[in-house]
Amino acid sequence: MHKLISELTRLYLFEQQQHCVDAGGGVRPLTPAVLALHLAGEQTVAVQLVSESGLARALVLEFGGKGGGEAHWSALCTIANAVQHELDLPAPAVSISGTAFQLWLSLATPVPVAQARQFVQLLRSTFLPAPTDILAVAPPAYVEQVALPPCLQPTGKWAAFIHPSMGAAFVDEPGLDMPPPPAAQLGFLDSLRSINPAQFAQALAKLQGHAGLVDAAPAPAPVPAPSPAVLPVAQPGLLLQDATLEDIVRWLHARHIEPTFRHKLP
Repeated sequence: MHKLISELTRLYLFEQQQHCVDAGGGVRPLTPAVLALHLAGEQTVAVQLVSESGLARALVLEFGGKGGGEAHWSALCTIANAVQHELDLPAPAVSISGTAFQLWLSLATPVPVAQARQFVQLLRSTFLPAPTDILAVAPPAYVEQVALPPCLQPTGKWAAFIHPSMGAAFVDEPGLDMPPPPAAQLGFLDSLRSINPAQFAQALAKLQGHAGLVDAAPAPAPVPAPSPAVLPVAQPGLLLQDATLEDIVRWLHARHIEPTFRHKLP
């Protein structure tokens, strides 16, 4: 359990994030002891993902509600693939909450919650089509308070992290009847990496550019074709292909390099 708490802390919690909400709505300190009871299913608390100073480092998108599990799973896959292949970000974690699918993005450095909200909104508007009628799948919600998986939900179902390839098996019921093995939960998390500040800034700028919120970056200047190597000593402008062995040795000696010829030319 200690290793699982360590991985969850590494990815989704931070020093200023020290409070949670219990079943009665009371706010209490988020201590390792409280978190251990939560993960064991003895008491369930909701972690506040935004600090009192307005910072967030866990960006959680929840895919649930009207529209059907299969449609929500498809929308999650679309966002997860775009995060990795369009924005070049590390793979996110995937979980089932008992009632919905969740996508977890980890930031190495917390950002202002307004920036986190904008990032999620741009993810949705860029990569998911807008609903066209009342039957269309609802867009994913940005969650700022969440029961950290694995945990026992009030419905009696267990929330848990899952391997992305398992998602289709939960489209009818995104929850577990039994607690998941801690070792398996640890295995889903220990290979994940947080998004570093440079990666986040680049991805946000790309999303803003796509939405027309910032000017497009100027096209890079064309790179000239490489010119033939030139030996600046001996004879000015002498091409390497025209140099004699003596020319090459003199050029190397001028730079205090002692040549070593290990191969005999045919």
